[in-house]
Amino acid sequence: MSATLHQELSPQQTLTENAPAKINLYLHVTGKRADGYHLLDSLVVFAGAGDRLHYTPGPTPLRLKLAGRFGPTLGADAAGADNLVMKATAAVQAACGPNAVVQGGILVLDKELPVASGIGGGSADAAAALRLLNRAWRADLPHATLLRIAETLGADVPVCLASQTARMEGIGEQLSTAAPVPECGMVLVNCGVGVSTPDVFRTRQGAFHPRADLPAQWATLQNFISLLQAQTNSLEEPACKVCPAVQQVLTELEALPEVLLARMSGSGATCFALFPTVQAARHAAARLAQTQPEWWVWGGEIVGCKQ
Repeated sequence: MSATLHQELSPQQTLTENAPAKINLYLHVTGKRADGYHLLDSLVVFAGAGDRLHYTPGPTPLRLKLAGRFGPTLGADAAGADNLVMKATAAVQAACGPNAVVQGGILVLDKELPVASGIGGGSADAAAALRLLNRAWRADLPHATLLRIAETLGADVPVCLASQTARMEGIGEQLSTAAPVPECGMVLVNCGVGVSTPDVFRTRQGAFHPRADLPAQWATLQNFISLLQAQTNSLEEPACKVCPAVQQVLTELEALPEVLLARMSGSGATCFALFPTVQAARHAAARLAQTQPEWWVWGGEIVGCKQ
């Protein structure tokens, strides 16, 4: 689809887009397609933690710099054409049409989320790039077009495009609206050990889990927690076998005061815990950061909670 670009940004104007962490409150592997892809059912929310993408236009070809806590650990090669952010950038440019005037410049990715950690860091970054450059280049690509692009970039990119509470099914491309979750707090913990998603899926055994029955609205926080407790993450047990440190994180989370639920997100290794208030979550995160200083720990709010 073509789009007409107009009114270029000034060379010194910098635009910023947040890339919030994606959390799978439950994750059921419901089946497997003939092509080998697994079918999923998941309730997804987004945390106050996240990466951040900055764009400053300039005369040079567009390039990516990595910054933030986890940026340097990726290495210089990670900022090349194979980076999801750069793939998203190329896809937006292609969607704008061959006659579009696209500005170059610098993209800076503040990488504050652990890498390959089950909270959609790379996918959230790619989705942020789609939103940011569509806005910066004034491409006016409709959401449906951006969603089609997102589907080509990865299973978690479509849900990260809107970064709102949603139900995710199929291989990630089937999205439906979900009721805002009741107000509560969340703690995220990553043990610092990478977990291979293919290894986790290969280790998974047993029957598939059924699709969850979700209500149209959540009556109370306790109703919300009770329903989540009746669900599971189909990949949690195999992830604990692949990476025993995941089980240690879960044990530590379950022992925290006021914890309502502890579970792994995605294919790991990041785990989360829910608390009755944001303040309780922040206190729990501070306590855990003191006792486990080598872990990445965050505590705060869930984006878009029902007030």
